[in-house]
Amino acid sequence: MVDDTSTPEQRALALGLDIPDYSNPPYGGRYGTMKAYHHTGRILMLSGMTPEGRDGVMLHPGRIGENVTIQQGYEAARKTAIGVLGLIRYALGSLDEVESMARTVCYAATTPDIVDVNVAGNGANDLFLEVFGPVAGRVASASIGVMSLSRGNCFEIVATVESKRDAAEYTRS
Repeated sequence: MVDDTSTPEQRALALGLDIPDYSNPPYGGRYGTMKAYHHTGRILMLSGMTPEGRDGVMLHPGRIGENVTIQQGYEAARKTAIGVLGLIRYALGSLDEVESMARTVCYAATTPDIVDVNVAGNGANDLFLEVFGPVAGRVASASIGVMSLSRGNCFEIVATVESKRDAAEYTRS
């Protein structure tokens, strides 16, 4: 149950989340030339995130239905969502600057017979509810099964966030 009086930063701390810092080294090195996010107006669009640590170690690589279970896909999605929190902090300075999680597109590498792709994606979306609460954390979402993802990851997410202030008001040191 979400404590309505606590902030997203306080909830993340209470959950014991190990949120990565994407400032050093900068986000994206393993995947080539890409930026971590694009912030225009109050819309923050984040680049794709996978269930990898900053050291490149993947959680449950492979394909759901082949060598990854749906539950492991859920766990990978949850880890990926923690990475999304790191990108939000990188862009906005604090999770408390999130007005709303606007949209996620969840990709799960699956075998063709897997039809419950949304179950894996819920790992990410459930975490957003826990951190941002039932209003700001409830996200419009799509879950899509694909044959493969970068570096053999089983899950990837692309997220769009609404910030509390206009992009021009944020500075990153």
